[in-house]
Amino acid sequence: MADLSQIVKAYDVRGVVPDQWDASLSELFGAAFVQVTGASAIVVGHDMRPSSPGLSRAFARGAAARGADVTEIGLCSTDELYFASGQLGLPGAMFTASHNPAQYNGIKLCRAGAAPVGQDTGLAEIRTLVEQWSQAGAPEAAAAPGTITQRDVLADYTAHLRSLVGLARIRPLKVVVDAGNGMGGHTVPTVLDGLPVDLVPMYFELDGTFPNHEANPLDPKNIVDLQAKVRETRADIGLAFDGDADRCFVVDERGEPVPPSAITALVAARELAKHPGGTIIHNLITSWSVPEVVKEHGGTAVRTRVGHSFIKQEMARTGAIFGGEHSAHYYFRDFWNADTGMLAALHVLAALGGQAGPLSDLVRQYDRYAASGEINSTVADQAGRAAAVKAAYEGVEGAELDELDGLTVTTADWWFNLRASNTEPLLRLNVEARDAATVARVRDEVLAIVRS
Repeated sequence: MADLSQIVKAYDVRGVVPDQWDASLSELFGAAFVQVTGASAIVVGHDMRPSSPGLSRAFARGAAARGADVTEIGLCSTDELYFASGQLGLPGAMFTASHNPAQYNGIKLCRAGAAPVGQDTGLAEIRTLVEQWSQAGAPEAAAAPGTITQRDVLADYTAHLRSLVGLARIRPLKVVVDAGNGMGGHTVPTVLDGLPVDLVPMYFELDGTFPNHEANPLDPKNIVDLQAKVRETRADIGLAFDGDADRCFVVDERGEPVPPSAITALVAARELAKHPGGTIIHNLITSWSVPEVVKEHGGTAVRTRVGHSFIKQEMARTGAIFGGEHSAHYYFRDFWNADTGMLAALHVLAALGGQAGPLSDLVRQYDRYAASGEINSTVADQAGRAAAVKAAYEGVEGAELDELDGLTVTTADWWFNLRASNTEPLLRLNVEARDAATVARVRDEVLAIVRS
């Protein structure tokens, strides 16, 4: 029996190919996905990693053998797969390992309408079936196997995105885009084609070995090239996409990073202009700026745990119009509650191009506080160190403590959140305050306890 404990994660499948999984297991995943979802038809796409076409086709074979008709959309971004799932009303499978190194690959699964599949919504059952079949042999084929056909949805995806954001009348913008040799190199040229945009492409060649830098813009070292190119070309804005192009990071005309919380606030304001009184979801380590801007624009802000399953769950429960995370995942009701960095990028371009000033001036109203960014500490006893921090702050006058997700301590002038990683022996600290000196003081106080 295959041991899938190392590759079946909370929300997806991810591991080293072929050491941890291969095409034969992928075929079983396809069969199990059809059995668990009861689907008569599914849609499958893949990124540019060397192993992706083979794994994707094996999954399709397994699904078809169980009687499902498979639509292969080929090379695509993850949000393009979500679009296909939503538009076609089909469960979907995206083959990607996002920003992980080249030897990794994985599967992001969704039900029809891009509804997420995680441990509690089918992934655990899929794992059980694959483990059983890997030992006992593949399940018997359906009496009538399904078909496998190809379809290109890039034009339809582009049309849908552009129907949601008015870009025709923006002023001309010089835009540098670093695709990191990932799927942004496939989608960006089509999405931006014909707009008043002077596109400066960086690393648009699809190459799953990532020859220039990791396709993970959350790590500052991976946006250095973008920052330099923005300054060199005197561009208005820089955009960086991760490997499967579902996340987008922004730098301003000075080459300075724009915090994802500021992008969340900016897009929230725009969405509330379209949907007055709407609900906006934000996770608990986004900036104070986000709920403030939402309230100022007549909306309702709902705070949730970190992670796309919690965001999507709350969006569905509340009918929220938009949701944002500190990690640059942006979720839209008009996109089946799924995350799409491309749609967020179009909102930023529309906002920037709809006024005369530089991006740094535009963003200032949405970026109001000093922040530490996420700081990781390797600790053997996560629970013990977290308990020590809690004990230290329980007696602080004016401090409120909550444990919605890890420990959050809030005062009038600062807050911090300390969360344990689900996959590594790490504690993650985020601090925000009204000034940088306070951020440094609180950060050092907490880390002294965590690392003692």
